[in-house]
Amino acid sequence: MDARTPPRFDPTRVPHLLGSFAPVTEEVDVAELEVTGEIPAALDGLYLRNGPNPRFTPIGSYLYPIDGDGMLHGVWLSEGRAHYRNRFVRTPALEAEERAGRALWGGLESMIVPDAQQVGPELAGTFRDLPDINVVRHGNRVLALAESACPYRVGGGLETLGREDFGRALPAGITAHPKIDPVTGEMVVFCYALEPPYLTWSVIGRDGGVTRGPTPVDGVDEPMMIHDMALTGRYAVLVLAPAFFDLPAAMAGGSLLAWRPERGTRLVLIPRDGGPPRWAHDEAFWLWHTVNAYDDGPGEDAPVVLDFVQWSRLTVGQGPGTGEPVTGGLARARIDPVAGSMTRTLLDEARVEFPRIDDRLIGRRHRHVALATSTGRTELLPGEYDAVRFHDVRTGAAQVWDAGDLSVGEPVFAPEPGTDSDGRGYWLTFATDRTDGASWFLVVPAEDPGSGPVARARIPVRVPLGLHGSWLPADGN
Repeated sequence: MDARTPPRFDPTRVPHLLGSFAPVTEEVDVAELEVTGEIPAALDGLYLRNGPNPRFTPIGSYLYPIDGDGMLHGVWLSEGRAHYRNRFVRTPALEAEERAGRALWGGLESMIVPDAQQVGPELAGTFRDLPDINVVRHGNRVLALAESACPYRVGGGLETLGREDFGRALPAGITAHPKIDPVTGEMVVFCYALEPPYLTWSVIGRDGGVTRGPTPVDGVDEPMMIHDMALTGRYAVLVLAPAFFDLPAAMAGGSLLAWRPERGTRLVLIPRDGGPPRWAHDEAFWLWHTVNAYDDGPGEDAPVVLDFVQWSRLTVGQGPGTGEPVTGGLARARIDPVAGSMTRTLLDEARVEFPRIDDRLIGRRHRHVALATSTGRTELLPGEYDAVRFHDVRTGAAQVWDAGDLSVGEPVFAPEPGTDSDGRGYWLTFATDRTDGASWFLVVPAEDPGSGPVARARIPVRVPLGLHGSWLPADGN
């Protein structure tokens, strides 16, 4: 296919390029935001969120939530004041397109790549980097993360410092959801690939150095999409739903991903000490995001508990009214590492996504989970939510803050300094008004989340609905 003659594609008919998802192109810096209510003075740090935001009108195809240039949106908090800045993650492809003044790469499903005349020999025929999913801080690095590739390192002003391969120790990169052990300081990562080895895992030490290089996971013999993972004191936990990459279909104009429910869903426990993986199998379900996992006891044979948001099938880029109905909810799996078995129970049948806990409890027992949810009042797109649900897994009780005309994003926990885990602090998120496009930064108290925000900071530019973020305390902890 000639890179200059893309297939027929109308971006004005792609729901995830419109409304609250529509990309923005202006990079802005606002020294002090207008605040309604009062931002707690104890909050001192940066709330930083990433998300797909095409710099130019896409060509060929657009597959939400994977396609799109990364754009970081940051709110710095100090002494009750808020400062906002947004910046693109400046990849070589984005810079080449800026020089051309238009999109040169197509979306993932179109397979459109530029030639040497358009971008030079180094970029010709390559796929673009897409560090647009998540952002984390580890080992004194702030990393904008892609689905399965090298992340990009970001400076204190959100300037792009370049691709990060961890001293060439992880040349294939990592996925967008590493997990940082709050006890050891290690960041455990995984990476899937289109060629063998199809799945590897690695460990990055507290100081940012790689302590375990890419280690193949035995038992994975074809390319699969695996978006998230969980961590316990003993295991890295991965769920392998039957979403397989189908390159021949994509080359023929079909879907890049094939959902094959007859294959079922497998779960693998990867011992962090390097022992052989342990597998369990279940009926097919899809998982975008885990909540958390932990070892339910001290012994080697102790069960593993995994909380996650489950879906009845894979959903990528769909608008309302297309395909068969999709069901889901907050679920719990209990895995027996000796018998190789697992049982699933539904903790909450509400339609939810973007689950978060207090990150200081990763790999340990947790109690409170915050999730974006839908009230059902109006039809929303996949990935769009109009409320936040706060679930207590110990009691089963839930509180809901109804956001009204606001579409809310992923809630991120910011602990109150000097407090113990899983209790006092605040949930932070962006929200955009569906009626006028106005965007807000919200601060919701964890002790009474159903009461809604104690502070709203008006963002003077629209913040498109995006994906994942982090709270980065000023003290680095």
